[in-house]
Amino acid sequence: MVAKKKSKSSFLRKLLIASIVVFIAGSLGSAYLAYWAIYKPNVNLNGRQSTYLYIPTGAGFEKVKELLYSQNFIQNHSTFEWLAEQKNYKRKVKPGKYFILSNMNNNQLIDLLRSGKQEPVKVIFTFARTKKELAKKINEQLEADAEQLEDLLNDADFLKTYGLNVENSMSLIIPNTYEFYWNTSAKKFIERMAQEYRKFWNEERKAKAKNIGLSQTEVSVLASIVQQESFIDKEKPIIAGVYMNRLHKRMPLQADPTLIWAVGDFSIKRVTSAYFKIDSPYNTYKNLGLPPGPICLPSVVSMDAVLNYKKHNYLYFCAREDFSGYSNYAATYEAHLKNARKYQQALNKRNIHK
Repeated sequence: MVAKKKSKSSFLRKLLIASIVVFIAGSLGSAYLAYWAIYKPNVNLNGRQSTYLYIPTGAGFEKVKELLYSQNFIQNHSTFEWLAEQKNYKRKVKPGKYFILSNMNNNQLIDLLRSGKQEPVKVIFTFARTKKELAKKINEQLEADAEQLEDLLNDADFLKTYGLNVENSMSLIIPNTYEFYWNTSAKKFIERMAQEYRKFWNEERKAKAKNIGLSQTEVSVLASIVQQESFIDKEKPIIAGVYMNRLHKRMPLQADPTLIWAVGDFSIKRVTSAYFKIDSPYNTYKNLGLPPGPICLPSVVSMDAVLNYKKHNYLYFCAREDFSGYSNYAATYEAHLKNARKYQQALNKRNIHK
């Protein structure tokens, strides 16, 4: 009887020890699996060392999975989704442009995406003739919707908050290179441009504009014409001086680029008298003064060329016949006609008729 009790007691001890061993082994196994799910490299960029992941505004976890899985960036989907659940990322998806590296583990990737720590985007726009062209350039670099951006630049009520109207709204935009977050909206883009506009129009520039008798918007308008007249920066203050002389004498500006704008055909290389009668407020052959808005985004150089225009007695200028980009200037119409004939002959020689 005693032997049986000992045998049973020994069996129970062995069973308990075995249970403890199994429990410990299971716990260690679970711990290993958890460690593996968290820290084992799980990002494979298919031969690349790094790339960018763009998560659109309003995206949820399903969209993030689609972006990652469609490009085979995640090796083990289950561990990624398990850790995303543990770290509550499924309910904390943040839009933006994220810099991800090959061999990142789930923990690194999820912490990055959950933090919202984006890579800034250097947005570059140096030139645009129209609002549509500008909106397209911005949309190619940011999430900002091109149609929404164009609509805002044509929204009279919205523009009133900036003291602008539909015709001159492009004067708010100062071309340059700026840092943005990729998920910047169209409205946020305009708000940022308004900040940059205020920075550009410092007290010194405001004083110069007042001194030459132009408003800030008028400086932008004239600068846009100057910019379209020459790509050579040192010519711009001289050309600006010609137009300022014409404004002071109440002569029509007779700026060919404004006629091209009025026609809307930017492939025109030769402006002929056929265009002079176009019915448009941008026809500076028919209308005195400046047109109602810029005909392009003027560069900072062009704006400063107007603010610091060269004082001289020229009333006319014409592109040089050598097509160098420089101009011939004249104080009298007779001298100008001679310059114009040389340029027209050069156009004829090159068979440029329109």
